[in-house]
Amino acid sequence: QGSNFQSANLHAANLTGANLVNAILTGSDLSGANLTGSVGGVFFDVATLAGATCPNGIVHGNTGADC
Repeated sequence: QGSNFQSANLHAANLTGANLVNAILTGSDLSGANLTGSVGGVFFDVATLAGATCPNGIVHGNTGADC
């Protein structure tokens, strides 16, 4: 909880079910990452989310979906 992953390279990371409560992912590369079922008030400001699977299971960018 409250982890700081600011500007981290998490490209294609498997974060399925991760506890991301108050995690800071500002500026991180989450492209292609799997966030399915992760929980928390995540700060995605200016994070790269292209092709990432959002916590709700929808792929970011498909039909305008946003995490």
